[in-house]
Amino acid sequence: MERIKVKIINRSGHELPAYETPSAAGMDVRACLEHPVVLQPLERALIPTGLRVQLPQGHEMQLRPRSGLALKHGISLVNTPGTVDADYRGEIGVIVINLSKEPFVINDGERICQMVITNYTHVEWEPVERLDETVRGDGAFGHTGVN
Repeated sequence: MERIKVKIINRSGHELPAYETPSAAGMDVRACLEHPVVLQPLERALIPTGLRVQLPQGHEMQLRPRSGLALKHGISLVNTPGTVDADYRGEIGVIVINLSKEPFVINDGERICQMVITNYTHVEWEPVERLDETVRGDGAFGHTGVN
């Protein structure tokens, strides 16, 4: 597994994002709130984290829902995964949505999502007139008939 150094400013008053187990891919991110936020059913809100990062070139940060919040409370992220680019220097915000039928309260310091930092590739397009043939061809959604 690759290890990289990432510069971080933490104005949240909470611990830095951390891996909960040695093999975890994601780190828990906490809310940085002056007051609790009550999310009504189907309501979304931008939750601040108090964190700013400087990712190395060629890396991105993905923000993903926490499975426990999703299963137990119907809490997810609107733009999952949310992407933070290497050249962004602003505070990281998380767009949270309540997909349940009950209000949900987000408190300061609550773990609201997972952060995964990964490398990426830039594409150089090669315009052509035809693509190589495959068994699948242009079969789209549900083309195999398997549910």
